[in-house]
Amino acid sequence: MKLFDVYPINDITIVKAKGSYVWDNEGQQYLDLYGGHAVISIGHTHPHYVKRITDQLNKVGFYSNSIHIPLQQELAEKLCNISGHPDYQLFLCNSGAEANENALKLASFHNGRKKIIAFTKSFHGRTSLAVAATDNKAIVAPVNETDNVVFLPYNDEAALEKYFAEHGKEVSSVIIEGIQGVGGIIEATPTFLQAISRLTKEYGAVFIADSVQCGYGRSGKFFSHDYAGVDADIYTMAKGMGNGFPIGGIIIAPHLKPKYGMLGTTFGGNHLACAAALAVLEVIEQENLIQNAAETGKYLMNELKGVKQLQKVRGKGLMIGFDLPENLKDLRKNLLFEQHVFTGEAKPNTIRLLPSLALRKKDAEQFIDSLKEEIHLMETSAKVAK
Repeated sequence: MKLFDVYPINDITIVKAKGSYVWDNEGQQYLDLYGGHAVISIGHTHPHYVKRITDQLNKVGFYSNSIHIPLQQELAEKLCNISGHPDYQLFLCNSGAEANENALKLASFHNGRKKIIAFTKSFHGRTSLAVAATDNKAIVAPVNETDNVVFLPYNDEAALEKYFAEHGKEVSSVIIEGIQGVGGIIEATPTFLQAISRLTKEYGAVFIADSVQCGYGRSGKFFSHDYAGVDADIYTMAKGMGNGFPIGGIIIAPHLKPKYGMLGTTFGGNHLACAAALAVLEVIEQENLIQNAAETGKYLMNELKGVKQLQKVRGKGLMIGFDLPENLKDLRKNLLFEQHVFTGEAKPNTIRLLPSLALRKKDAEQFIDSLKEEIHLMETSAKVAK
């Protein structure tokens, strides 16, 4: 049996990882500025993380949600306190798509409405409703298509106001990434998020803050939406929540009430997942990683803005993007295969940086040196070719 061919694959096999570095099966070391797509939050194979999971595996790895799992309550208390929402409720699942799926369902259960407002260039996942709210027709199957989702321009307050004025009583929820990831590291303005908060309250809709990629401290605050000084009704999480162990979740404002059967999961909140998530929060707290993300991110942004060939350097904390001119369109590939640095991309010519929140300044300096060297080599090669 062969694998279903849905991913473009780099010809690299990673066999070892530590901190902000990974090694392939030939012993080549790579600096990881991609974090497995914003997943590695506290660094690869952090010793506390490894011990937490190993100790738990030696006790019990899994049982269903039909029994008490004290780790879930421990995680809920720690997460809600660190995130600044101690009165919220936690529902655990397995991925970011599931988190968004459950958030959208819960909003509809709450107000009995169907209409969802999403935004241009959004990405919320690949499951049924999450993908319907994703602005990419190529990944929306015919069975996922629905008239219940409307896409408005991102950061366009006038369009948002107009839609609510005309259809506000039909709107179940508004879902928005505080910083769009797949969309190219585009930040929601504070006034736009404040308008969403105000209008959802006014019309009885639910404000869903998709924090799957831009949350968990990556932006320099726990949720990137926090920069706007607003409280969403539901925050969705995954990616860095488990540092590679599959876990997702939503935290839910107290006015949204649960009832038996409305949401459910087989694997969500299992013993190992909770151990992984607790280890992540413990390390984030003990090592001041949110502050590190803010400080190291600021250093990176300043250095990148000094590289004249790069365009539109943007982002917050350790969620950074920049655009490339056409003559440097192969920069990401060259960084990987020539400089041995992993980075991310967004079409057409955007590089995304999504490293561990524990990225050290000397690692950031190494990246800047590698970036400048590769740009110089590419420009020199182009001149010689002429």
